[in-house]
Amino acid sequence: MSVRTTVKSIQDIMRQDSGVDGDAQRISQLCWMFFLKIIDDQDQQLELLDDDYVSPVPEHLQWRHWASDREGITGNALLDFINNELFPAFKKLSVAGKKFNRRLVVRNVFEDAYNYMKSGQLLRQVINKIDEVDFNNLAERQHFGDIYEQILNDLQSAGTSGEYYTPRAVTAFMVDRIDPKPGETLLDPACGTGGFLTCSLSHMRERYVKRPEDEQLMQSALQAVEKKQLPHMLCVTNMLLHGIEDPSFVRHDNTLARPYISWGQSDRVDIVLTNPPFGGTEEDGLESNFPQHFRTKETADLFLALIIRLLKPGGRSAVVLPDGSLFGEGVKTRLKEHLMEECNLHTIVRLPNSVFKPYAGIGTNLLFFEKGTPTKDIWFYEHRVPDGQKAYSMTRPIKLEHMQDCLEWWGGATRKGRKESDVAWKVNAKDIKARGYNLDIKNPHAPEDNHGDPDEWLAKLDASELQAVKLRDELKDILAEALQR
Repeated sequence: MSVRTTVKSIQDIMRQDSGVDGDAQRISQLCWMFFLKIIDDQDQQLELLDDDYVSPVPEHLQWRHWASDREGITGNALLDFINNELFPAFKKLSVAGKKFNRRLVVRNVFEDAYNYMKSGQLLRQVINKIDEVDFNNLAERQHFGDIYEQILNDLQSAGTSGEYYTPRAVTAFMVDRIDPKPGETLLDPACGTGGFLTCSLSHMRERYVKRPEDEQLMQSALQAVEKKQLPHMLCVTNMLLHGIEDPSFVRHDNTLARPYISWGQSDRVDIVLTNPPFGGTEEDGLESNFPQHFRTKETADLFLALIIRLLKPGGRSAVVLPDGSLFGEGVKTRLKEHLMEECNLHTIVRLPNSVFKPYAGIGTNLLFFEKGTPTKDIWFYEHRVPDGQKAYSMTRPIKLEHMQDCLEWWGGATRKGRKESDVAWKVNAKDIKARGYNLDIKNPHAPEDNHGDPDEWLAKLDASELQAVKLRDELKDILAEALQR
């Protein structure tokens, strides 16, 4: 049976269970179970390679000892074991010392995880299906990685959980333009399910990782934070699937909860790649962690202020921001002024409203900037939906091939040779300052909408009103005549 068929059959089994309600719970349930299978398969491989290796999972809780026997524990006994023994033990794992980093990963994954299934028999069926996948088989692991990507994509239809997923074409494009290299510290301060991290891993392995030392250098330089439990668990599992031995760098925390001033020189990074949450607010009082002139409840603005601070001189970043961050006033104006003074904001790619549908239908922008020199000019590029398609959707999402025109226009690493076109234009920093740092600059080459001759429209309006009066009078006469009969 193929891995895809296995995953589909697992989802079909879970739909029969009365305790699992909706896509988000089903994906959460799938994730902690796959996590245990993946980490156990990894453990068995590491035990063969290193005689001193010790699994982070206590022996009696290892997948191989309670799950792999197809005729093993089931029904109420299985539910009792998972709910009253396995989960409590994982939540209390000792994590003292660096050698227990993998234990920390396990504890963090189960910190807020929950077993939603109520049928021990159905749970045993799911476990048996999961056990069919061998994550030490490279081909199976890669195939499952593709399926896992689809599972994450399914989050877009799982209510507000869609906020955790950035379309892969967008993350791949941003990573390609930033071009991370092994050894460069790379941070995603709101990492969601880890899309920027996995794209960065693939990018570096394809271009730069040639030796085991390169791989080690790459893995040791990754940093990530995720506030919410479900995407954190999904991200950690994603990292294991992508060959990360120690995903403890994915912290379950709120980046914004740390005081702005406490981020010092040792916290500076080479690269920040992120799609910070926007349209929402943080809990009351959290904005007081930031200087007065940057205080706001809009999370995207707080993240932008922090990103500027966290970049090293020469550091580079690509960030997804909503239209509101470009034209807003007050704190937003001060942030944009700060950004353009501290960084070279060299490119803004404007995306259509439909890129993040269905969970968000607002215009978004990809901002690319480098810290250390002030902005002189900003290039804008307007990405358009392909011909023959009115908008992006769940069934027709944005793909990397749709970004090819922008890749060709970009001008390589030096960005030289860029030219203005019907979708690209350049604006001087002085002009932007004169606009009050309003970056919501429409495409000057786009044809203006022709709304017709105003006098002609007014004449049509007058005619319509006269026709309405005539019809009303006729209706009155009809009603009066009917009443007289």
